[in-house]
Amino acid sequence: MPKVYHGHHTKKNPKPGFRGRVWIDGPEGTFIGYGRMVLLERIMEHGSITKAAKSMEMAYRHAWDLVDSMNRQSKRPFVVLATGGKGGGGAQVTAAGKRAIKVFWQFHKDLEAFLKREEKKLRL
Repeated sequence: MPKVYHGHHTKKNPKPGFRGRVWIDGPEGTFIGYGRMVLLERIMEHGSITKAAKSMEMAYRHAWDLVDSMNRQSKRPFVVLATGGKGGGGAQVTAAGKRAIKVFWQFHKDLEAFLKREEKKLRL
């Protein structure tokens, strides 16, 4: 699967202007957000929570907690796990998880377009 990386959120010398982030809260707090969607994309890419976490320089436990949180708060799990064996375990992003990724990035794109339009009004 081709790598899909969305713009990194930290810059050493950001230019002046509007910035915004999207978080969707659920019954336990944050349900969906930028980092969680990148994690799901990396799980799709690597087929493993461990490898996805390493690719993001994130502790496995933190990645697991994020996946567990999303799975608990969604009607259908976003990630399913296979237990280890001869070929080892793995993780797969479900259709519900893929839909969440698609919807989130569209919303993120719409927010960025909105912010650019508003910024032009202020001529910053």
